Amino acid sequence: MKKRVRLIDGLRGFSLIGILIANVLIFQYGMFGKDQMENYQTLASDQASYIWIKIFIEGSFMPIFLFLFGYSMVKLSEKLEGNGKKIKRHLVRRFILLLTFGLLHSFFVWEGDILFSYGLIGLLMIVFVKRKKKTILIWTVTLFSLSTLLGVIGANEQVEKPKNLDSYIQKEYDAYSSGDYWEAYDFRNSGEDPYGYPDFVYLVMLVLMPLVICPIFLFGMYAAKSGWFTYPEEEKRKFSWLAWLFLPMGLGLKSLPYLFPEHFWTESIYTIGAPLLSVGYIFLFAYLYTKGEAVILTLFENVGRLSMTNYLVQSFICTLIFYGYGLGLFGKMGVLNGILLAIVIYLVQVILSHFYLKIWKMGPFEKIMRIGTYMTWRGIPKSKKAQIRLHEKATH
Repeated sequence: MKKRVRLIDGLRGFSLIGILIANVLIFQYGMFGKDQMENYQTLASDQASYIWIKIFIEGSFMPIFLFLFGYSMVKLSEKLEGNGKKIKRHLVRRFILLLTFGLLHSFFVWEGDILFSYGLIGLLMIVFVKRKKKTILIWTVTLFSLSTLLGVIGANEQVEKPKNLDSYIQKEYDAYSSGDYWEAYDFRNSGEDPYGYPDFVYLVMLVLMPLVICPIFLFGMYAAKSGWFTYPEEEKRKFSWLAWLFLPMGLGLKSLPYLFPEHFWTESIYTIGAPLLSVGYIFLFAYLYTKGEAVILTLFENVGRLSMTNYLVQSFICTLIFYGYGLGLFGKMGVLNGILLAIVIYLVQVILSHFYLKIWKMGPFEKIMRIGTYMTWRGIPKSKKAQIRLHEKATH
């Protein structure tokens, strides 16, 4: 069991470096500006680095986090059941806490938050906790097939660039590069939409979101119910051939927009390749885990054990580096230097996580999540004996 936990923690730590590299694009160019790089002066090395991020990183590391989220949800449910706890009640509390953290993070720190959407999906996925693994696999394949079909249909629709997008990006640049904290806050929460879609479009997008996000979450649940990663050495052949299956597929589909830029339909195919590459990365890491050096793996594991804390700290650090109330480097550092910065920040987190875990067992945000989930100050479920004693006291 210890091996399985180490591998899952290692995967979490691995996903965080990819998430940070992808997010640095948003931190220094904005949510919409990152896809309109012609508005910024970039070197040839930046342009090559940008394509590298788009193919190898963007959209393929957050799904790993989501896969692990589904995996951990099943393991937590099994732990709760073993302790005689009500599973749904504890999971609802956990996901509401995640929604709360996500809202606070997106309102007061950075709009690129993922915690809120993960909490929302978690609430939806509670209905699958006690389902058989075969049922979960059918739903995984069905939802992924539907999202793929929508992607293919959408390939025939070319989205035109909004007329006011450039002016919006300029406002974004002014607010984040030179504005103080409250100016950045006001812009972030202004609700201004450069695309100007009517409300029903966003309602449809909200309804369709599970088709895109849920398959990888359900796949994580299926993996947990199937006992994957429990004994990695016995599964390395499976990890190897699955990595070789999904990695070329994902990289190939994500490369199409840059190999054939004149064809707008390749953008939709790109979104299909992103989760496939995620799956390839998961199995590649699992395979390397069975071959790799223990010291290197431990570094990933330490970051992964503090994944939520490290994720939120990344936002605090990067906003202070790029926004006007910090160093004000928004849009000025360059893509390649941004990648190097992300690596440096991650290495610092590796070192700090190592020493932190020598003193404490869990991070501050992880502790709050556990306290809220179990409703105990120690952040651990009461044992059956403790529950019996409490019941006896209450009845006397």
